[in-house]
Formats: sequence, C-alpha cells, structure tokens
Amino acid sequence: MLHHRFLAGLVLAVSLAAAPAAEAQTAAPLGQYKIDPAQTSVSGLSSGAYMAMQYHVAHSASLLGAGIVAGGPDLCAEGNPALAIGCMKILPAAAEATAATLFNQAKLLASIGQIDQIANLASSRVYLFSGKNDSVVSTGSVDAARRFYELAGVKTITYDNSLPAGHAFISPNARNSCDVNASPFVSKCMVNGQPYDQPLQVLKALYGPLNPPSPKTEQAVPFDQTAFGSAKAGMANTGYVYVPAACKGKNAQACRIHVVFHGCLQSAENPGIGDVVYDQVGYNRWAATNRIIVLYPQVAANNPLNPQTCWDWFGYTNVPFMDIPTHYATTAAPQIKAVTAMIQALAGK
Repeated sequence: MLHHRFLAGLVLAVSLAAAPAAEAQTAAPLGQYKIDPAQTSVSGLSSGAYMAMQYHVAHSASLLGAGIVAGGPDLCAEGNPALAIGCMKILPAAAEATAATLFNQAKLLASIGQIDQIANLASSRVYLFSGKNDSVVSTGSVDAARRFYELAGVKTITYDNSLPAGHAFISPNARNSCDVNASPFVSKCMVNGQPYDQPLQVLKALYGPLNPPSPKTEQAVPFDQTAFGSAKAGMANTGYVYVPAACKGKNAQACRIHVVFHGCLQSAENPGIGDVVYDQVGYNRWAATNRIIVLYPQVAANNPLNPQTCWDWFGYTNVPFMDIPTHYATTAAPQIKAVTAMIQALAGK
C-alpha cells in the first residue's frame, strides 16, 4: 500500500543515506522440483498487485495468468513516483482512456523487445478485486486494469467488486473486519453467511476447480534471497516458499508455481507482520492439496526511495539518467529479474 503520506515520506527519505540491509536470517537455498512450466501464475495486493500485473505483462509468454487485488494497470506511474498517487485514484470515467494510453505504451515496449509480445496475453486467465470501502486504491484504478486486459484480448476475466471491503487481502483467518483499511491489510468479509476465501477465488480463477483444502494450517519455510539479483533490486535477504508434500521426494509429481506479492508495509520484516502473508492469508491450505508451490518473495526497506517495503511499480529501482522511465516494468528490471530467477531455480534451471 503506497499511502497518501508516501510523498512526504519520500522527500524525507531521499535526504537520508540508504538504510543498511538487515542481517540475513538462517535460510536454506531455494529447492529444486519437478515443475509444469505452463502452470505458473502470480497474484498480489496493492503494490504487489501492480507488480503482479507488470510481471504478467512482461513475461506473458511463460505465465498462465494473474490475480490483481486492489491494483491498477501496468506502466501507470511511468517511472515517476509523483504520478503514483494519481494511479491509485483513477476515476471510473477515466479508466478506459487511461488503459488505452498505457496499453499503447506496452505495445511499444513489446515492439522493441523490452517485454514479451502482447498477443500472448489473450490466452491468460485473470482475477481482479476491488473493495467498495477501499480508501487507498480506487475501483476506477482496478477498472483500468481490467480494460487493459480487455484491450489485450483476454477473454477469461473474473472481476469481483461487490464486497464492502477495505484495502486488504480477504481471508477467513483475518482479525480485521471487512471494511478496515489498516495493518496488517488482511480482512475478513462474509458472503451469505460464509467467509470470503480470496486465495480460493484467485487460484480457482487461474487453475479451475480445486480439490478441498488441507484441514490444517500449512507453513512456508524461509529461503535465501541473496542469491537472486543485486542489492539494486531492493530485495530482503530472506524469502518464503511453501512446497506441498506431493511435490517432494523421489515420487514427486509435476507441480505448479504461484507467486504471491505482498503489499507495502506487508513484508515479513515490517513490525507486526511476520508470517501474516506467507502463512495466515490462506494460499498454502489450497496449495497443499492441488500441487501448487507458493513463492513469497520479500522486499526490504533498504532503498531510500522505498521506506514502506513496496514492490517497484513506480521506478525506484531505475538508475537516474541511465534507464528508460519504464525500465522497472521490463524483463530486465531488477525485481522482475530476481523473481524470474527464483522461478527458474524452483524448476532446476
């Protein structure tokens, strides 16, 4: 979540030296598994939703689809942090024009080989969500993301904007009530007397019918992120991954990969967060019984332009006067390269 206080925080942050990276936790290297390469997907909340969409657009040739929870269209900030607030508050009436402009920019990036060909997106599956009480990212911004995908020819789009939700992942395990817009940005909403299970809705939209979930809490384990990308990427030392039992051992089955991008202030290193995203939201219970490895990469507050551990959807990893403004959203971008390397490592490449 890139909050309205972001710009004030940014002005203060740029006057400070970059914060030193946190000490690495004891974490093993990322394991290797038998992977179905056609079954990789991504999802995320807020800055993680923007990241999920830009990762999807950049690597459309190798992704099944994306889940966008309270996020707007690819390329919206155009490498300018000052435009980020406007990207979070797109008016519904402006959604179509905004999407058309950004879609044309994406086509240009594809034409010069900065991202995969846009035509790949047509066969994707997409889930979008906007809460009616979200005070951080407007429904108009999510509308613009939907319109971008429609312009790309995507036919399989699930869009839920019916819940009175605030700015959050929606989970049966959450303590925050449905309309809350506050940390840890995980809320519980009821629909017809039953809790809305967003991990189920995301994974079902992307993969189709699922087996029933594991009856117990399934826990991710830490892995060493320092092997992926340089310090420029702004990644934390430690990431997390959940691997179902069916994906392990000599009789391992071919498994799918789903990447979950946390929101701002939701990295595990943030106060009061810890395992909230990688264990408690609920992806792992569904992954356990459906051969889905869930990767939870983590961002650190080690860049003075990123004090809130946001994913880079507005250009803070760009090198001033060297990178093109939209470099952060290309296949060569530091964070996109880091996550791609993690996915390849899981597949033993």
